[in-house]
Amino acid sequence: MLYYQQGARNKAFGHDEIKKILFETFDRLGTRRKVLAIPPDFTRFHSRAGELTRYAYEYYGERLTDIMPALGTHFKMTDAEIEKMFPGVPNSLFRVHNWRDDVATVGVVPGDFIREVSEGAVDYDVPVQVNKLLLEGGFDLILSLGQVVPHEVIGMANYNKNIFVGVGGSECINKSHFVGAAYGMERIMGRASNPVRKVLNYASENFTNNLPIIYLQTVVSEGEDGLQMRGLYIGDDFECFEKAAALSLETNFKMVDREFKKVIVYLDPEEFRSTWLGNKSIYRTRMAIADGGELIVLAPGLHQFGEDPTNDKLIRKYGYVHTPQVLQYVRENQDLQNSLGVAAHLIHGTSEGRFSITYCPGHLSREEIESVGFNYAELDAMLQKYDPSTLKDGWNRVDDEEIYYISNPALGLWAYRERFH
Repeated sequence: MLYYQQGARNKAFGHDEIKKILFETFDRLGTRRKVLAIPPDFTRFHSRAGELTRYAYEYYGERLTDIMPALGTHFKMTDAEIEKMFPGVPNSLFRVHNWRDDVATVGVVPGDFIREVSEGAVDYDVPVQVNKLLLEGGFDLILSLGQVVPHEVIGMANYNKNIFVGVGGSECINKSHFVGAAYGMERIMGRASNPVRKVLNYASENFTNNLPIIYLQTVVSEGEDGLQMRGLYIGDDFECFEKAAALSLETNFKMVDREFKKVIVYLDPEEFRSTWLGNKSIYRTRMAIADGGELIVLAPGLHQFGEDPTNDKLIRKYGYVHTPQVLQYVRENQDLQNSLGVAAHLIHGTSEGRFSITYCPGHLSREEIESVGFNYAELDAMLQKYDPSTLKDGWNRVDDEEIYYISNPALGLWAYRERFH
């Protein structure tokens, strides 16, 4: 059922307007005695989900007993991040999701279904897990809040990804990610319906349809009026997500008429501390970069490769190599077979030799960067040449050189018109 829908590329929701919409929607849902909120973590700070969570707390008060950020494989949120993203919400309500240990299996998506939807790219069962709190907490309302935006793994982020990946377990995270990578990232990005989404929809329909989940989906984009929330969709089924995805495709997808020869991407140090997240600079732009082109990533907050120690170790071991090499590593090495999410991430982080990738890190050495297959450049020198405070998003000229600048790759997807089919 769709409880609320509104959105347009030029819409800008006001704070009072959002609060009124949520309160009226909660009234329609009727009395609830125990509520769990599942917002994104700080890596989705701009989603406006923090604001929505705050209004849910204002409405439900002590009946909102638990807030579990959808960490997936990310670091847990710091107290400072919680305070900044959820001001006024008690820290005592927040729970930390552990994707390796705190989960229970709710069902298994069969291999023949996986083989069918992936067109034979993979053939294995996918156990589906969720955090035990969802099953054992006694909730009569679970609010899944988040932003719908183009995504490398699942085409368009959010909806049931927030449940099966955000507060899901290692088996589903690893295997679902690899389905998308093996099927082909370019065939998935920007598409609401794809093999990975079909896997998660199978899980929703067969394993968790008894959970009282309501989705609050936002669409956020940058325009002449700044960064604004363009859409809000509230419902309990796929229709809610589909409508948000359609608006996101309209507002977040930048279809360009000529390829990028040189791209400069800036990674906000508060948001991007690893290549696990920072490689959005690669896969969100790869369909727009010309063969022989250059991608330069300004990454002042970069401290590590993986957000998880095990994943970081595997990235350092294998590096960001071309897809055929990753697939060979998977066939030959048990550690990657047990961590298919990392294998998928390695595929996401390669240009397949089409263009060069230069990282300018704040806290990793030249040796570390080059050891995983990237080029290295000094951050200070590149910040002087490509000063984010003087560049505007889009085309710029620097020293008679034309560049394309992106201030936050998490907010969009870029593709050359002739390359996107």
